[in-house]
Amino acid sequence: MYKDSNFTSGHPSNPQQLSQASLTCLSNICLVATDMDGTLTTKGKFSAALLQALEDLTAVGIKVLIVTGRSAGWVSGLSSLLPVAGALAENGGLFYSSGSEQPIALTPIPDLTVHRQHLALVFEQLKIKFPQIQESSDNRYRITDWTFDVASLSPDDLQILGNLCQQMGWGFTYSNVQCHIKPQGQDKAVGLLQVLQEHLPNYSPKQVVTVGDSPNDESLFNRLYFPVSVGVANVLQYANQLQHQPTYITAATEGEGFCELSSYILKSLKLNSHR
Repeated sequence: MYKDSNFTSGHPSNPQQLSQASLTCLSNICLVATDMDGTLTTKGKFSAALLQALEDLTAVGIKVLIVTGRSAGWVSGLSSLLPVAGALAENGGLFYSSGSEQPIALTPIPDLTVHRQHLALVFEQLKIKFPQIQESSDNRYRITDWTFDVASLSPDDLQILGNLCQQMGWGFTYSNVQCHIKPQGQDKAVGLLQVLQEHLPNYSPKQVVTVGDSPNDESLFNRLYFPVSVGVANVLQYANQLQHQPTYITAATEGEGFCELSSYILKSLKLNSHR
């Protein structure tokens, strides 16, 4: 499904392997903005090692933000239960600050009822061409977007779905879990930059490392926004679908890849402290 040649080092747009040589680039990092499914999770679960990595980063003053496509309903709970500074839900549509139960809208929606009706109509139009698509189980807990399961769809199907949404005036993206019908212009990087500017103004994009594994993380890999980004190794399966590649790639996949990055960040801090 992918070609390794797309990810060779030496070209500015291709990732380098995360290694000891990466410590210099990680030495200024103060905030980790990370996807969740397939990036923090391993086979769909949080591991003990992952929870320890989040605790270790927090203990040395590194803030962690989750930036996920998951629903407002899911993220509301996660942001209060995990040792993180907050979470962005629905691919940059909403922000939950740690300790707050009320989301901050990053995508303004004047009339929520009408918005959900419009999304439902778009989904019904897509079902005419793709009758097999099924509304995802967490769609009822969503505010800004509409989701359906990605499992039965090929890369060509996903391209067609994206084109159909665009023709109807909507955005479209997908992860390893779900497809998202969303407002145009709503994406993870736009939402994260807004949160940094309005809620975490002491952190510049140069102090942030962004982490992901799927096409809906692609804007986080755009080096014009975030100079340092990391893809966990399972991002390789989407090599041919990504215009923007991460700066670095881990050796390990999923949550183990995130733990690998966490370890390098902690090493870079120790290296700095001994200088």
